[in-house]
Amino acid sequence: MRAAIADHDFGVVFALARDVAKISYSKIAAECDIKPERVGTLARGRGSITSFDKIAKIADALRIPGSLLGLAPREWEVAIPPPRAPAGPTDDAIVNREGKGTVLRREFFKASARAGLVVGLPELTQADSGRRVGTKVPEQLRQRTARLRRLDDILGGGDTFRVYLGEYQATKATLRDGSYTEATGRALLSVLSEQAQQAGWAAFDAGKHADASSLYEESHRAAVESGDASLAGNALAFLAYQRVDADRDAGTETAIQACRVAGPDAAPGVRALLNERLAWTYAISGNANETERALNAAETALSEGNGNPQPDWAAWVDRNELQVMTGRCWTELRRPLRAVPVLEDVLTQYDNTHARDKSLYLSWLADSYLAAGEVEQAATVTGRALELSAGVASVRPRARLSPILRQLRDHHEVPAVADVLERAKL
Repeated sequence: MRAAIADHDFGVVFALARDVAKISYSKIAAECDIKPERVGTLARGRGSITSFDKIAKIADALRIPGSLLGLAPREWEVAIPPPRAPAGPTDDAIVNREGKGTVLRREFFKASARAGLVVGLPELTQADSGRRVGTKVPEQLRQRTARLRRLDDILGGGDTFRVYLGEYQATKATLRDGSYTEATGRALLSVLSEQAQQAGWAAFDAGKHADASSLYEESHRAAVESGDASLAGNALAFLAYQRVDADRDAGTETAIQACRVAGPDAAPGVRALLNERLAWTYAISGNANETERALNAAETALSEGNGNPQPDWAAWVDRNELQVMTGRCWTELRRPLRAVPVLEDVLTQYDNTHARDKSLYLSWLADSYLAAGEVEQAATVTGRALELSAGVASVRPRARLSPILRQLRDHHEVPAVADVLERAKL
């Protein structure tokens, strides 16, 4: 894909988009303003596109950064929001300058990722045995890891796990085979810990729970060895998030330890994140008072600025994220009157390109509506979540929606329920 873009071989680009992401030629044609038969002809290797205007149109439709095509940065590149922030349109398409819907961004990103395209990432050579690793390499790796993290905004763990695992394994090989100073070694271990968490999260999202646990534990060991207390605490918080479903006491104790390990001097976003996860373990355990205490601690952390730099892996934690967690916690505590207003409000801030996350958050909203006896509303929200989760490479949305759908079966005579049950094929 990357080579095809660089060569302006749009026939290969279109063919990959169809074969890998299942985007039809007719849809590509409509969004790129090309006749369908012309798209098919190009995909069969006949002809080329050389017009500047047409190349620019394709770049905007498929969200190909201008630098990859020899163009100036596109207008939408400047407007791309940070992770989990509101992104403008509330439908599942990104909108170009003329206001027309484009090819689904999530689908094209899947095609790009699966075809080996990681936009704009620097090429890094793995260290050979005995090769000297420069002092700048850890920071380059950290920046690369941050860029790759953005894939998680669009793709599920089934799409990203191998990518993230490969980065982790490459850094591990550098640590094993390279030669470096003690300070560089500690920095590499910190990056390794961050990459292990990223790969572990993707494994968890893909339903590979044994892999996730192993990677989180490896992350904790690397973080401790590197002296990075914040990452060590976050590794424990990941483990707590995973353990609490099977053993509530063990999950809660691990979450408490995570906050303790990171300490009061951690960056505000880190403390907010760890307290959010602590609140979640308390909510799963049914402890409303401690849940509220932990949520308040997260709010306090977000309101503070202690001067410590915010690591990229915690940069997505903001007040919207805290609202989501608040609504989730009150849902688990069976307090729908508290959960519904919070979730309804914050979900207006999430556009549909964050399909996995939004479908998950909608599942908690549907759950709360059911708890409140609002069956029709629960069915409507469940339907929205089903639509968003279709094609997402994550096991979690369906796992969350399955028990809700089972409860809805008791109300199958309600038209809205019958409709959503049919769509879910239950």
